[in-house]
Amino acid sequence: MSHEVSVEIGGRTLTIGTGHIAKQADGSVMMSYSDTTVLVTAVSAHKAREGFDFFPLTVEYQEKAFAAGKIPGGFFKREGRPGASEILTCRVIDRPLRPLFPDGYRNETQIIATVFSADRAGSPDVLSLNGASAALTISDIPFDGPIGAVRVGRVDGKLIANPTVDEIEEGDIDILVAARRDAIVMVEGGADAVPEDEILEALYFAQDSILPILDAQEELRKQCGREKRVYVPPAQDAALVEKVRELAVPGLKTAYSEKEKLPRYAALDAAKAELKDSLPDDLAERWDEVKDALGGIKKDLVRGDIASTSTRLDGRGLADVRPISIDLGLLSRTHGSAVFTRGETQAVVVTTLGTSADEQRIDSLYGDVWKRFLLHYNFPPYSVGEAKMLRSAGRREIGHGALAERALLRVMPTKEEFPYTVRVVSEITESNGSSSMASVCGGALALMDAGVPIKGPVAGVAMGLIREGDKYVILSDILGDEDHLGDMDFKVAGTDGGITAVQMDIKIDGIPREVMRDALYQARDNRLHILGEMNKAIETPREKMSMHAPRIEVIQIPQDKIRDVIGPGGKVIRGITADTGCKIDVDDDGTVSIASADGEALEKAMAIVQGLTASPEVGRIYDGKVRSIKEFGAFVEILPGTDGLLHISQLSEERVANVKDVVKEGDEIKVKVLEVDRQGKIRLSLKEAKRDLAEATT
Repeated sequence: MSHEVSVEIGGRTLTIGTGHIAKQADGSVMMSYSDTTVLVTAVSAHKAREGFDFFPLTVEYQEKAFAAGKIPGGFFKREGRPGASEILTCRVIDRPLRPLFPDGYRNETQIIATVFSADRAGSPDVLSLNGASAALTISDIPFDGPIGAVRVGRVDGKLIANPTVDEIEEGDIDILVAARRDAIVMVEGGADAVPEDEILEALYFAQDSILPILDAQEELRKQCGREKRVYVPPAQDAALVEKVRELAVPGLKTAYSEKEKLPRYAALDAAKAELKDSLPDDLAERWDEVKDALGGIKKDLVRGDIASTSTRLDGRGLADVRPISIDLGLLSRTHGSAVFTRGETQAVVVTTLGTSADEQRIDSLYGDVWKRFLLHYNFPPYSVGEAKMLRSAGRREIGHGALAERALLRVMPTKEEFPYTVRVVSEITESNGSSSMASVCGGALALMDAGVPIKGPVAGVAMGLIREGDKYVILSDILGDEDHLGDMDFKVAGTDGGITAVQMDIKIDGIPREVMRDALYQARDNRLHILGEMNKAIETPREKMSMHAPRIEVIQIPQDKIRDVIGPGGKVIRGITADTGCKIDVDDDGTVSIASADGEALEKAMAIVQGLTASPEVGRIYDGKVRSIKEFGAFVEILPGTDGLLHISQLSEERVANVKDVVKEGDEIKVKVLEVDRQGKIRLSLKEAKRDLAEATT
């Protein structure tokens, strides 16, 4: 039996339907908004997976080309591996849902969102997140939902729920927010250096806009929801926990007194080994339970110490940022480079400049998109002292890179201001928390080192939170352990004027609005401190680019002259490239970009292109070459491919009986343009050119 509920969001109708499609899934819904439709399914195994000490949740998001009336490109003409945008959407769905499953739940669970129809107003990623919550809510899968999600934009100062693609491009805020009825649980987005108070206003607007979506999911659950499976979390043996605490705490306290990561981890391993050796036989046989108990004891110990003493693992105060060091221009052959080190986290970041031919083409549901700013993030295993298989970028690397890219994109110059394609690569060489924010800082420094005229430097910091009872403790520049053991990961990046990117994940039910506000303003103070350290290294972009970077000159030619530059089958443009070594790109609007690291070659190529596309000016004297002789005059080439008629009467002040008495084929002469008629025919004069030149010398 089919069921359907509808609600109005942002002036358009959101419809959630179930019972018609994918009925064998534990939960399935069809989400429709404008002309966008997404099928979201949820399935969970009825038995726990053996040998897993974590919750095996997988989230897949698929954009089908047929959704936009397209056939996929490539040889196979079918959808391939997910693109970066699809992977980012998977992460956006996973992050707010994962904490809402019961502690200890080990049943393999899969959520699949498939875009069946898409338009520029439908926000399929937002629909998919809402659909995942709805599918879980009406299913029998244990799930502490629902949650809802909206994207918030702002155009001309007005906040908009679920803006269209065009409104997002026009606005200065683009933030996706997920929330429960009483608290925000996830934030992901960016802004054009918008102040903290205005970001908070957007977040609260989002939470209020989500309430009708939660009501709709609750109504659907009343209509057709299945009774939840009985799940009883594995009970801990209180006596076992107490015995492990008694044996382990002294060694753990000694280990956690180590302020550096690697010595601390070594001491923790030693404490764990000592615990195992000291266990009585009856507990030694229950080692898996002991390990679970030990994890909880470690968490309680660290969180309790921070909450009670306001002192952290590395000895810092709650709002302190780790020491920062910066090295610029480390790599001589690159176009720009920076090493940004904050505590035990380090990023080597490199900027490379290219031409429009290096832009990335993305085949999206809404048509081809061209990116001229790229940021790639790499996290090799040696950065945390591990030896693992080195693989291509995974979901974590893509997510961290996208966050850093979003933070820096807002300060990048326009194509008219800086006609380069820019790629930034962040290699994480050491990691102990907040490597994505180190990539933001290092990225801004590497851009300035390369001479990219960014609007201003950008810095980022990761904030943490520990809630003990009614007490909330906000931590600045969190360590890896503080992220793992804490209740919040709140990354904020921006300029001295405001926020350019924000990402927040909450592991608890939510946080009060005043705590979120305090976290944002503490992050602002930290950001200004980091920007101050960055300014000591470099305040503004370098005036001169690296000698190894390409120089790009942009000239505009008439559109009807494009064929003259390209030539038949590309013959002309290939000839210019072969002659000068320059890289030449010609756009359909007549924009010609010429790039070379050799200044002389650049000037030569520009002269050739300008010569090919120049239009003759009446009254101007040109260096011409006689191409052919006729009885009535000569045809003289004054510009590449452009001939004019030098009539016999314009050869000399004297009467000329035979053209060949004055000029011959191949002669190089100076001629003056007398007229260009409506048909483009050009009249030239040799005698007037001589007269004008003579007068100029006297």
